[in-house]
Amino acid sequence: MKIFEDETLYIEKETSQIPWLKIFPKKDCKELSDCDDKTRNKLFRVMLLIETEMIKYYKPKKINIAMFGNYLPQLHIHVMARFEDDSYFPEPMWGKKQRDAKLDLPDFQKFKQILLKRLNSL
Repeated sequence: MKIFEDETLYIEKETSQIPWLKIFPKKDCKELSDCDDKTRNKLFRVMLLIETEMIKYYKPKKINIAMFGNYLPQLHIHVMARFEDDSYFPEPMWGKKQRDAKLDLPDFQKFKQILLKRLNSL
């Protein structure tokens, strides 16, 4: 589900038990080195903003940031808030399930409002 878009990039929410956003450049970039400076700088600013807001709002044990693109050969950045009692921790979300989690997290819609306000001020 797309939650934000501007002239440089867009952000999608991954369907998951944890807060997980993906940032995509609008320009066709397979690797970071394919991005022009403006796009690359914007991607990093947005990634850090999402990380900061996730830490403040969700208070996770750790933030995971990943860029693979093996299945989807388009540059995109995953930003995930991780919790000791999520289903996969300490494994990556693509790893071996450790437990059945029952997370009680704050409302995503409120987080989204906070994030959109900050994104629109960049």
